[in-house]
Amino acid sequence: MEDSAPSLIADVSRLMRRAFDERARTIGVTRQQWQMLTYLARNEGINQGGLAYLMEVEPITLCRMVDRLQDSDLVERRSDPADRRAWQLFLTERGRARLDDLRPLAAGLYDEAMAGINEKEQVAMIAALKAMRTNLSRRALPPQEAANG
Repeated sequence: MEDSAPSLIADVSRLMRRAFDERARTIGVTRQQWQMLTYLARNEGINQGGLAYLMEVEPITLCRMVDRLQDSDLVERRSDPADRRAWQLFLTERGRARLDDLRPLAAGLYDEAMAGINEKEQVAMIAALKAMRTNLSRRALPPQEAANG
């Protein structure tokens, strides 16, 4: 029986996560922490509820993750001037430096995964994956509660 596209996507994703975990551990970061730092770099000032939604974790789980990253001086919470109940999240200089350490690890893993796949095939694959993401992203809008946090 041939592998289906969804099965192959899931396998590649799992294998890449596992390989990245192994590499990131060498500098003392988990994949989830790397993911959070990356989301924050793209969305500085986002509140905790919005970040929990993006990362697909429960707000309480995200709160614990932020606590750990704040204790490590990688992330800082600032009160949201528009909502006294909410915290906005920002990377610290140390958090930016940690991301700089992680980028070569991610790039090396990407190069390893793409070995033997020519540039034309890579471009076509990326275009197809973007189209799939767009198709699936249209299905659901973020819940209203993600605006708080």
